Amino acid sequence: MALWENRSARYQRRGDRSILDGVDAPPAPRWLEWGRKREDEEMDEVSIIGVDLAKSTFHVHGAGKDGSAIFRKKLTRRQFPEFMARQQPSTVAMEACGSSNYWARELSLMGHDVRLIAPIYVKPFLKRQKNDAADAEAIVEAAQRPSMRFVEPKTSDQQARAMLFRTREQLVRQRTETINSLRSYLAEFGIIAAQGAVGVSQIKDLLENIEPELPALVLDLAAGLLRRIDQQTVELDGLRKHMNAVSGVGETARRLRTLPGVGPIGALAIETFAPEMSTFRRGRDFASWLGLVPRQHSTGGKQRLGRTTKMGQRDIRRLLISGAMAVIRWAVRRPGSFGPWLQAMLGRKPRLVAAIALANKMARAIWAMMTKNEDYRGSISA
Repeated sequence: MALWENRSARYQRRGDRSILDGVDAPPAPRWLEWGRKREDEEMDEVSIIGVDLAKSTFHVHGAGKDGSAIFRKKLTRRQFPEFMARQQPSTVAMEACGSSNYWARELSLMGHDVRLIAPIYVKPFLKRQKNDAADAEAIVEAAQRPSMRFVEPKTSDQQARAMLFRTREQLVRQRTETINSLRSYLAEFGIIAAQGAVGVSQIKDLLENIEPELPALVLDLAAGLLRRIDQQTVELDGLRKHMNAVSGVGETARRLRTLPGVGPIGALAIETFAPEMSTFRRGRDFASWLGLVPRQHSTGGKQRLGRTTKMGQRDIRRLLISGAMAVIRWAVRRPGSFGPWLQAMLGRKPRLVAAIALANKMARAIWAMMTKNEDYRGSISA
């Protein structure tokens, strides 16, 4: 298609020169009319378009209602929105990957019905060879399945909250890495401190007391690492205040915080990363989406259950398990403050297993609270 478009541009330039010379432009050749007619026919026949996203090049695969291929194209980042704007409103399928939410919003404004698919569901439809064109075709095949599960595109506000959440997680990892590096360096000189951020104050006191015994280079490097830790702590405090402010504004976050074990960070993560609760028929489906159910490997009528699947959104799953562990620690300190279910679970199962079971119940409670628009009532461990 690009060939006849280039030839058309050259033909138009020749026509402009002939007009300037006072000579009428020749009629359009047949190949130009055929190219335009063919493009119009393709736009009318296309029912679904599969897009394989990348940073600079995009592969698109157009198919009809019967699944037959109509066109295959390789487009640059500048050509892609122009090409999609010329297409008739149709179903556009893409993998849920980097920049997919941005393109989903842009294509929706053009009138297309955008559907995002998890990459793990596209892989079974990939044929023998792996390339971008084959990926676009596999996306079309997967999107045409009636039982396919799609990912809800995120809004710009959701992505902004996700950026805030990810920035805090990254800063926590960086501070932990700096503290562990400092502890390991000083251990070579016989200085041992407690783990975590609590040991930073101990390291400062130890360096002040035994300063003459250490080389000057070690003291300078340790002082630089301590300044970096203090700076990271200040940044973390600022992000924590921002997260508390964001999670305290919306009604959804306030309602989620009424559940024991869900704090400001957990409420922000659920509001940001979880899809609409209406997509799940019941609470156990939401718990299964989070990966808080046993993995099944059953056959021949025999039930075989293993460890948790760990599928779905890992940040929400991790925060729910952490919140469940906090509830369990409180229950151990005050045995009569929680219901008999948790006490019985702690009596026959390890704490971590009981925490996962409690996180499953918390996920079901969250689904009920969000679908009924009610605050939490009662005891989570009853």
